[in-house]
Amino acid sequence: MWRRPGATVVACAGLAYWDRLVMSGDPAALAGLVREVLPGLGPTYRPFGAEELVAAVVARVPELAVSSRFAWMDISTPVRPGGAGRAACPDGTGQPHWLGADEWGEVAALLDESFPDSYARPGQPGVRRWAGLRDTGGRLVAVAADAWSTREIGFLAGVTTHPEARGRGLAARLCGFAGDELLAGRERVALLADHTNTAAVAAYRKLGFSIRRVAAARQV
Repeated sequence: MWRRPGATVVACAGLAYWDRLVMSGDPAALAGLVREVLPGLGPTYRPFGAEELVAAVVARVPELAVSSRFAWMDISTPVRPGGAGRAACPDGTGQPHWLGADEWGEVAALLDESFPDSYARPGQPGVRRWAGLRDTGGRLVAVAADAWSTREIGFLAGVTTHPEARGRGLAARLCGFAGDELLAGRERVALLADHTNTAAVAAYRKLGFSIRRVAAARQV
């Protein structure tokens, strides 16, 4: 962590896949601090923070460019009040549950087919476990990861549903189960969603997640 009057940055290696430099403070003060800190950290670190703040810092630091924009979504109350996330589906799909390591090959195959750009992958550093849903034939149709969680914040990632099983609310049910599990003993549960994935953002909001716009910058 580095602090200067009006500016604080924290280097986090492998946070949600990328090495990130989380920023807070005044854009002008941050611009100077970021230019001071980044050369010692190396080219893999990406400044990260509120969307407007990142844009303001980038405007002052020509060595940076905005690389991506996300929806930071979090919740501090149960995702599925009363444990509804653990109930059986009317369509016969089994209950959400944590998968064993011997099932992670199926997780990887599902991600390859339905979410190849997922930051979370089985076996990656910080990706601890996977929750899943199977259909009546035993096929894995939805997954979600407990990835990069801390003592204060549980983090969901790698949420996806098989293309043939979409539109049935399976990902919402799975997030209800995994979110409630991760919330136990923590302040909140969070995830990053792509702003352009309006269906996913709307689904998370229905589950009670609030939204904040964030962005990342890369070194050029």
